[in-house]
Amino acid sequence: MSKPPRYITPEGFRRLAAEHERIWSVDRPRIVAEVEAAAALGDRSENAEYIYGKKKLRELDRRLRFLSQRMDALTVIVPRPHPHGRAFFGAWVTVEGEDGDERTYRLVGPDEFDVPAGLISVDAPLGRALLGKREGDSVVVHRPAGEAELTIVEICWTAPERS
Repeated sequence: MSKPPRYITPEGFRRLAAEHERIWSVDRPRIVAEVEAAAALGDRSENAEYIYGKKKLRELDRRLRFLSQRMDALTVIVPRPHPHGRAFFGAWVTVEGEDGDERTYRLVGPDEFDVPAGLISVDAPLGRALLGKREGDSVVVHRPAGEAELTIVEICWTAPERS
């Protein structure tokens, strides 16, 4: 049985690719040089810099493998406005909470969520609640802190202006 496709926005894919490139071309060569310098000092069994450098190198290599495999498994989707104004993958959705505060979120794939930046996964409870809804719709989100009712104020397909 094949796994369902994992979607990502072009911006999210670029961030993953940039991290991969930075690790490969900047971080890893720097750590390799540090390990080589530490190895030149002699006894490696009691050389903390060497041991730590090798550990850091293994961590970087593990992250590189993860990013490579993840990027190969992802499907890049260019978000397009829904003809009936519904919120789907890639949409920017502004919601108003019961307290009157408005927040804007972008519905993204699980590999690019960043809650402080307003990027929420379509697999998260809030993301699932917003999918397919229209402006003016109310949704109830089940959270650990209890249920919250939100009203969809706006759905747009370009990043909102930050003030």
